[in-house]
Amino acid sequence: MKKVLPCIKTVKHRFKRWLYYARCRGISIANRMIGKKTIHFLHIGKTGGTAIKEVLAGISTTRRYRIILHPHNITLHDIPKGDGVVFFVRDPISRFVSGFYSRKKKGQSRYDAPWSPGEEAAFRQFSTPNELAKALSSKDKQLRESALRAMKTMRHVNSFYKDWFETREYLSSRSSDIFFVGYQEQLDKDFEILKQLLGLPSDRAKLPKDPIKAHRNPPNLDMRLGSEALENLREWYADDYRFMRLFRMIRKRILQNWLENKRKEEPW
Repeated sequence: MKKVLPCIKTVKHRFKRWLYYARCRGISIANRMIGKKTIHFLHIGKTGGTAIKEVLAGISTTRRYRIILHPHNITLHDIPKGDGVVFFVRDPISRFVSGFYSRKKKGQSRYDAPWSPGEEAAFRQFSTPNELAKALSSKDKQLRESALRAMKTMRHVNSFYKDWFETREYLSSRSSDIFFVGYQEQLDKDFEILKQLLGLPSDRAKLPKDPIKAHRNPPNLDMRLGSEALENLREWYADDYRFMRLFRMIRKRILQNWLENKRKEEPW
């Protein structure tokens, strides 16, 4: 059988990722030489990552750690084994709603990311997350196909946890590298835990309250989802919910170890 060679675009993409990995590996080696462990922050879209990076950007080094911040397209596979990894997650349906409105306003006010042609068509037809999610099971074939196209082309909405972790098996194989898993739903509380784990200065490490810096959606949006929309979204993001169960298991182990270490350090 004739061998099919990868296209030039694919080769360039792989080369860029290899260069990125090599750079991370070089940083890790340099950090180990000065007695610091490298901690990588993976930025999963619509999980509070912008607010966290706003803080960590100004505190890249602590007594024990060097912190590296990554853009959305960097995955667990791009991080050298043995380094620590921090990321925050969010209920997939809540993440869908947030992603829908973030793209509806083109990422504003913090960013200005124009719509793709697919997104423009989607927002001409669907004005709320409920309308889009409900249309996934519409008896109207044309409406249903429009909804499927929107789900596949709308940024954030069209991403899944597997985009960052490949498979649950791969994530499990790297679980010892996971330094912390936080939840967007309790961002303030979990950031306080992360601060203690990293040894961040409590006076400087504070999450931004400004909604633009934190890249938060305004509070007056229609977040309601009907029963049909919810059922469709649970099916669409079924694999993400399986990832969520694994995230909870990894997080539980991390917190148990953290609390155990705290007890050991407490004076009698």
